[in-house]
Amino acid sequence: MSYQALYRKFRPQEFEDVKGQEHIVTTLKNQIKADRIGHAYLFCGTRGTGKTTVAKIFAKAVNCEHPVDGSPCGECPSCRSITEGSSMNVIEIDAASNNGVDNIRQIREEVTYRPTEGKYKVYIIDEVHMLSAGAFNALLKTLEEPPSYVIFILATTEAHKIPITILSRCQRYDFHRISIDTIAARLSDLMEQEHVDVEERAIRYVAKAGDGSMRDALSLLDQCIAFHLGETLTYDNVLEVLGAVDTEVFSKLLRRILDEDVTGAIRILGDLVDEGRELGQLVNDFTWYLRNLLLLQSSDDMEEVLDISKDNLEALKEEAKLVKPETLIRYIRVFSELSNQVKFATQKRIMIEIAIIKLCKPQMEKSYDSVLDRINSIEKKLEKGVPVAAPAAGTTVQQAAPSEPVVKKELPAAIPEDIKNVIKNWKPIISEIGATSKVYLNKAVPTLGNASDLMLVFDDENAFEYLSENRAGCQDVLSELIEKRIGKKVTVTIKKNGTSVSAKEAFPDLTELIKFDIEEEN
Repeated sequence: MSYQALYRKFRPQEFEDVKGQEHIVTTLKNQIKADRIGHAYLFCGTRGTGKTTVAKIFAKAVNCEHPVDGSPCGECPSCRSITEGSSMNVIEIDAASNNGVDNIRQIREEVTYRPTEGKYKVYIIDEVHMLSAGAFNALLKTLEEPPSYVIFILATTEAHKIPITILSRCQRYDFHRISIDTIAARLSDLMEQEHVDVEERAIRYVAKAGDGSMRDALSLLDQCIAFHLGETLTYDNVLEVLGAVDTEVFSKLLRRILDEDVTGAIRILGDLVDEGRELGQLVNDFTWYLRNLLLLQSSDDMEEVLDISKDNLEALKEEAKLVKPETLIRYIRVFSELSNQVKFATQKRIMIEIAIIKLCKPQMEKSYDSVLDRINSIEKKLEKGVPVAAPAAGTTVQQAAPSEPVVKKELPAAIPEDIKNVIKNWKPIISEIGATSKVYLNKAVPTLGNASDLMLVFDDENAFEYLSENRAGCQDVLSELIEKRIGKKVTVTIKKNGTSVSAKEAFPDLTELIKFDIEEEN
């Protein structure tokens, strides 16, 4: 006989074998014992949590000739035929590929015939949310008043896509994600039955990687066993097969990031890529690692929540002392956003490198938590005696010493006529430009440059960067509007205020010095 995957070989055949869904199993068994069986059920939950398995066990139980405490006996002809998939009373339909009106009309015609054997005909419609609107409408009447011998079990991973008219006619059961402890215990039991030697640490990692899905965990374990067939399956073996990374590497990576060592952090990523580690898994695991650090900082009683060994817990406590909570929150935000993007990216490595650079260089971001990181970075540099201020590219910044008063620059006696005309029309010009450019230009102090050109000085760094980088062609549009207004081209330069006082105090504002009656146009 050909090899059968673990998740198929050990699929539960009675309610007692179902793990992690006791709230559902108990309810269904009580219904069967009390003969209070409903006509329509909706099983909701993530993949691999037992929806279809419980549906099949329920189908066996309602048709079983000798049920035991509400569970199928597994021995009678009805139970055996359902287990073997040869029963005419249990009809499984995949709504992903049979989602049309005609498929549902066929069901409506079939339900008029009584079961040839047993008490009930059970229709299990998997991925029911994939049915078309017309198919749902066709199902509605049959679902509302089915014959007494018909039971519908609808299974879905996306209950929000099912019409309310269908939901209101079904008993809804929500399948929970299965805990790591429950999955690990089940895997250990199955490995004993299979006579496979597996380290407990390896079992727990596979259980965690299953992400609440028993089927996924069994598939991953199957993969690991096949790679190291005949050997003891160790924790390191599992990491190797799944392309995962040990927490020790995350510790090194975090320390490089905290030191703002971009080269060192990127080198660690390069080593992981060379070792064949799976990058999507790397992002998820590093986010999980950061989450554990944050939880440790948040409360003294988090040891029970964190599913890690004592050695790793002690190491985590040391790491948690090195980083502030607001910094961890920013790191988690950046990597959580990356986790969604990297799933469908073709250049995963580049995206992760950019994220690492963001973590090392908080000045690249403008969010609140990045500003806190920038302040922390400056404080560290000041403690080490490292200069923290540098002139912006293309500008000459003369920062006055604290003891020296800043003297406001004076305008020359003669202001060029072209500059006067621009200032006369300054507000009408700004009113015609795009919304973002308008907001930033209103923060400028228009003054006379060294080459008798129009110079716009900014205190606001965002405004300076936006204009100086010519984003959305803002400089080009401004030049065109000036030429349109005064009939001449005027050179405009952008400058970041580098003095110790505001731009209005350091530079003469032409809009205040040149007195014109200016009307702003809408």
